[in-house]
This record gives sequence, structure tokens and C-alpha cells, in this order.
Amino acid sequence: MKGYLFLTFLWLPFMLHAQKHTVKSIVAYYDTTAVVELYNQAPIGLEITYTNGEIRSTEGFLKGDYRWKYIKVTSPDGTCRNGVLTFDRSYLAQNRYQVKLLVTLPDAEQPIEAALQLPYVTGIRFHHYADSLKRDIHFYLNVEGRFNTGKIYPLDTASIQFETSAGQLLGQDLLLNKTDTTRFINVTATYRDNPSLVIHSVIPVKQKPDDDSMIINDERQLYNNNKKKKRG
Repeated sequence: MKGYLFLTFLWLPFMLHAQKHTVKSIVAYYDTTAVVELYNQAPIGLEITYTNGEIRSTEGFLKGDYRWKYIKVTSPDGTCRNGVLTFDRSYLAQNRYQVKLLVTLPDAEQPIEAALQLPYVTGIRFHHYADSLKRDIHFYLNVEGRFNTGKIYPLDTASIQFETSAGQLLGQDLLLNKTDTTRFINVTATYRDNPSLVIHSVIPVKQKPDDDSMIINDERQLYNNNKKKKRG
């Protein structure tokens, strides 16, 4: 009997280890409220599934109990620290914005790979704020990106390359000289990370001068204008 108890005592650690449930898979998410479409950082979360069916989530936007200080995440596509992934969007364009994550956990015997799909632009469009361009006044070339998430956001010159048939490009502004007689300006916008996304726009140049008759320079003029309206 004593021998049996002694053997049981010796085998107990091995039996407990055999009963220990291991990590089955890891699914990665990004915080959809963080406007990841525009920035090169993304708060991420991990959902860890064990062989017994238990599921644990990381702290942060997933509101789980698994602390990031116990987790190590490395990636060939960026860097991750305390649940925040930093990446280069232009580099990720080569792999269709898919990120590989290698996750090391204290309750896993070896690192586990997880994939993360980040949002990307599926189309671009012009959204001008005015119907025509006025000479010697900056005309903002507003381009919006439509993402695979269904969201639409304005894009800047970091993402868009512009070409124009006339005028001067000052960042994202188009400026036409006062003496220029151009009647229409052709503008082309190309998405830098995917040159197949190209759009064109024809912007008319305003020909008639603005009507300055209603511009009021002082209070007396305002009184006189009101008086003329009453007489009429």
C-alpha cells in the first residue's frame, strides 16, 4: 500500500501536466473605432481558445482579463507594444494589408501565429467644395477614399498624387494666376499605394468677375441699401 502511494505521489505532477489544457488557436482583431484607415497605428486584441473550449480575451477594447504584460507579440510587418500595433501602410500594400503576428504566451509551449487583416482603400473619388475655380484663389482638391470597411475618409498628399493641366499645385491646393486665360483644368489623382486607382476631374474656371455691388464696407452703406429697398 505504501509503495502504491509512493508511486502515485511520483506520478502526480505528470498526471496534472497531462490534464492541463493547451492553447488551440488565437484570433486577432483591431479596434474599429480607432480610425485605423488613416493612421499607422492600431490597438489590437487577441481571442485565445483552449483545447477544453475555454476562451480568454486580452484587456483593452476586447475587455478581457488577459494582461498584455504577460504576452509577447512580434511581427515581420510591424512592431507591437502593450497591445498597440505600429506599421507602414505602404509596405503592407504589398501583402494586401495582411499582418502576421507571432504570439508568445506563458501557457503555450511555443509561439502561435495569428493573422490580422487591416482596412484598405478600394476606390477614390473627387468631392469638390465649389463648382468652379476662381483665379488667384486657392482651390482645395478634396479626394475621398472608400475603404473595404465601408467607411469613407478624406485623403491627403501622403496618399494621393496630383497632376493638373494648368495652374500651380501647392500641396493639395490648386492656384491659377490672374492673367491665365484657361477655361477648364484637367486634374488627375492617383492613389500612391495602388496606382491602378486613378480618377479624373474637369474643373471649370470662373469667367465672369464676382458681383461686388452687395458688398458692404461700412454701416452707412448698410443704411442706404435698406433705404433704397424700402423706396422700391
